[in-house]
Parts: sequence; structure tokens; C-alpha cells
Amino acid sequence: MLKVEWIDGGREPTQKPNPDYPDGIDVKIGGGPVFCMIDLPYPAKRIGHYLIQCDTCHTTALITTAGRPDDPRSVKIPCKRRHDA
Repeated sequence: MLKVEWIDGGREPTQKPNPDYPDGIDVKIGGGPVFCMIDLPYPAKRIGHYLIQCDTCHTTALITTAGRPDDPRSVKIPCKRRHDA
């Protein structure tokens, strides 16, 4: 079970968004055979970051935001639990 908390950096964006990603990006962290995925609140309000935590395997991740259209819209993180192949 993934939980997401957005932590506000309190600043507005100063750079233009990447025009190659007008609808956000899907972030994949690391590798492994089993992943969990969660949609992020999109777009972020402004500069800050998302703290993603798994209640099951205790994986954590930080994803930065810029308050622009090219912000992350989802994240896929590997599960730390042991999985037999």
C-alpha cells in the first residue's frame, strides 16, 4: 500500500516546462521483478516534492516537482519484499 505526501517547497517555477512532456511524466525508480505504481496529484501546486512510502515493504522515494506541466504524474517503485522467480 503506497502513500503519497506532497511537501511544499514554497516557491513558484521560474523555468519553462520541457515541451516534450506537456502531459507530465511517468517515473520508474530502480529495477526488479515486482513493482508498485501510484498516480500522483498532477500537476503539483508549485516547487516541492512527493514523499512516497510503502506500508508493506517500507520502500521510500522522493520525487521532485516544479509546478509545471512536465511534472511527474505517476511513479513506479520496486518492492523490497522477497519474491521467488
